[in-house]
Amino acid sequence: MLGSSKIIVKKDKNRMPSWDPAQYAQFAAERARPCRDLIAAIAVESPERIADLGCGPGNSAAMLADRWPAVQLLGIDTSSEMLEAARATNQHARFEQSQIEEWAEQSGQWDVVFSNAALQWVPHHESIFPQLMHRVSPGGALAVQMPADMQAPAHVVARELAASPEWSTRFATSPIGWQAHSAGFYYDALSPQAKRLDIWKTDYFHSLPSVESVTEWYRGSGLRPYLDALRTLSARNEFLAQYTERLRSEYSLRNDGRVLLPFTRIFVVAYR
Repeated sequence: MLGSSKIIVKKDKNRMPSWDPAQYAQFAAERARPCRDLIAAIAVESPERIADLGCGPGNSAAMLADRWPAVQLLGIDTSSEMLEAARATNQHARFEQSQIEEWAEQSGQWDVVFSNAALQWVPHHESIFPQLMHRVSPGGALAVQMPADMQAPAHVVARELAASPEWSTRFATSPIGWQAHSAGFYYDALSPQAKRLDIWKTDYFHSLPSVESVTEWYRGSGLRPYLDALRTLSARNEFLAQYTERLRSEYSLRNDGRVLLPFTRIFVVAYR
């Protein structure tokens, strides 16, 4: 619960954490803002087909349908839990389980290839972004939004804690963090295929109830690889507790007792 003094992983005894739609939805309003901003920036007047890559629980598909009600929507995601939640929304969309890398290698073009807060989990951006651009119809757009600041305190604390002597040997596998690059990187990757490129960054400042709520925010996204890699439920709870304590020196309380969480996003819209 937000604002409590203890963070608990609510999972089965021996089951590794996976995408949890309810956890992700705790900050639905905050997570929706960059998605809406990306959709509003797409200068494609009447797309007929949109592919939503990393569609999650269907929130982004619903927002795309709000702007283009008649569009044919395909949502893909790797998480069966997220897809189950997306299908339960009863949207006029098709939801399929697939890796973004596999989808990028297939044939067929779409008027808008859209990805909201998903491609940071996919490696090799130097190749995947041009591949995705090949799946865009002439006159269409590739529209992507991702977290951009890998040096934010919440990320640095997670990496440093995982690398500490106490924790470095306790992971079953090495945690895989987010992938994100500079605006120049994405310009160079896409400019050979793009007639026009719009690239920008936005800093969002989210007012959260407590330092514990910062942990809750990242539990739904950036901390997932660390929790996945730990062997036991008790280890995951202990990691979260120590992580939260380290965050206290990074996120000071404001005058009203709340915490201000800065979150930088990079936006890329490339037109064919």
